Amino acid sequence: MTSSSASSVSSALAPYGWDEAWAAEFAPYDTEGLLPGRVIRVDRGQCDVVTPDGILRADTAFVTPHDPMRVVCTGDWVAVEPGGNPRYVRAYLPRRTAFVRSTSSKRSEGQILAANVDHAIVAVSLAAELDLGRIERFLALAWESGAQPVVVLSKADLVPDAVTLSHLVQDVETSAPGVPVVPVSSLDGDGLDVLAAIVAGGTSVLLGQSGAGKSTLANALLGEDVMTVQATRDADGKGRHTTTTRNLLALPGGGVLIDTPGLRGVGLWDAETGVGQVFSEIEELAERCRFHDCAHEAEPGCAVLAAIETGELAERRLDSYRKLLRENQRIVAKTDARLRAEIRKDWKRKGAIGRAAMEAKRGSHWRS
Repeated sequence: MTSSSASSVSSALAPYGWDEAWAAEFAPYDTEGLLPGRVIRVDRGQCDVVTPDGILRADTAFVTPHDPMRVVCTGDWVAVEPGGNPRYVRAYLPRRTAFVRSTSSKRSEGQILAANVDHAIVAVSLAAELDLGRIERFLALAWESGAQPVVVLSKADLVPDAVTLSHLVQDVETSAPGVPVVPVSSLDGDGLDVLAAIVAGGTSVLLGQSGAGKSTLANALLGEDVMTVQATRDADGKGRHTTTTRNLLALPGGGVLIDTPGLRGVGLWDAETGVGQVFSEIEELAERCRFHDCAHEAEPGCAVLAAIETGELAERRLDSYRKLLRENQRIVAKTDARLRAEIRKDWKRKGAIGRAAMEAKRGSHWRS
């Protein structure tokens, strides 16, 4: 690539996150005469790619179409053919981060939702009662992706009492250690400046249930009504899918935003590290337990249970931690034969302990 062509590529793609590191990754494809670009939308086996030649439509079938973890997705940097009918994406560059959830199929495959994301913004509507467990689930996936999570409490104008709003923020902060929690009102603009400053530093993906106000937030950040907005049901604060595809949009204040459809199912996919990050205080407490394999159930010298007794740790947090770890273990076990064997062995061990305890109890009863 000549210096002049490199300059034109940089000026065209810099607003979408192109940098020297991406240019270096693309160098082998440049020698083949392929164009660099970033995928801004994917649907039905095709994608829209922003390139130095403008936005091109390309077929994704060339890039392993039957593996949901390796298909081209929104946010990917790709090498695309400069011409042809149809035009093909020839490859995607190695992903820096990837937001992945498990599919709803019985095959329990991973499904990649967005790639090369710096901030994962979890939108939570204050029009409905907070579901802290669901927030923790989103955060586990966000941490596992490699992105920095941010929780946005949307529709903050529906909570006019400052004290009540402060308590809601504190509740979420307790469930999201190390994560910024930003109350935002797209209606009156409160908090938008804080959110705009966060998203200006890279690529952000908007996540959340239908009715969380993601498209309204996207419009507020874009400064125009690009995303269609639908009404939300008053009964439960939920809405229909406003966004049906993942769209990547360059923001006027800098940064890139990926808006996603509302996610009804948010299954974990090999997210043990992410779960540990969400419940970092439990994992720190666990290091002080007497036994290194403490299950925090009834073991002597358990620092986690001691923290619950003193009120340092909420029991709801421990229940949620256990639930997400169990779910993640099930998902991993379906694709990991060795782990399946270890789980079965653990079940047998616990069963043997339980039977021994029952026999001891019966023996004690008969002796008495």
